[in-house]
Amino acid sequence: MKKQDLSGRVLRYIGEDCLRTETRGCTVFRHGESGRRFAFLEGETLTVRVEDPLLRDLLLRQPGYAPGVRGGLGWLSVALDGTVPFDELRDRIDASRLATASPRERQTLRPPKEWLIPANPKYYDVERAFEDTDTILWKQGSGIKIGDTVYMYAAAPVSAILYRCLVLETDIPCDDRGELHITSLMRIRLLRRYDPAAYPFRVLRDEYGIFAVRGPRGVPFDLSEALNKR
Repeated sequence: MKKQDLSGRVLRYIGEDCLRTETRGCTVFRHGESGRRFAFLEGETLTVRVEDPLLRDLLLRQPGYAPGVRGGLGWLSVALDGTVPFDELRDRIDASRLATASPRERQTLRPPKEWLIPANPKYYDVERAFEDTDTILWKQGSGIKIGDTVYMYAAAPVSAILYRCLVLETDIPCDDRGELHITSLMRIRLLRRYDPAAYPFRVLRDEYGIFAVRGPRGVPFDLSEALNKR
């Protein structure tokens, strides 16, 4: 692919839903909502945000990448000479644009996430609920969205991860003014059951560094791998 063709594809991909300014032969792209810069296009060089230092270090070891000629720390420059495939350029642009989005938009656009959530039998018998159906309503935790995966940790006397579920629907109104103060629910579907002996609290604490499950929390990478292998 010709260099000018690659620069043109980058321009077309970024599109018009952003703010553009020209300064000294450099096109500056800003997020349409937040106004923050997410890319510079200067000649045959594209400069984008890469906020993860480990990813930055990894990319700098690859042909076509160099420390950012603009933007400072946290930016990388990519040569538009065909060394880096267009699909990879597109991924870098998307990630850079997302990094400058507002917290609300970033939450909407983020990829699916895995959560560990508590299920207290004192308030709801989830084991009996899943005997009758594979889809139930559950208290929605902050940050959880459609497409996320939730692992349900049953509190004492079970004290173990029992279920993996998919979030089908969120923001279902609820006016529960009781002890739990539930204002919104999510609809979840059972995907998998786990033997209580597989992931009891002792294993979560000693092997995965989880000392409590009092509310929704992210699933550590090594625990996620284990849960998806079984």
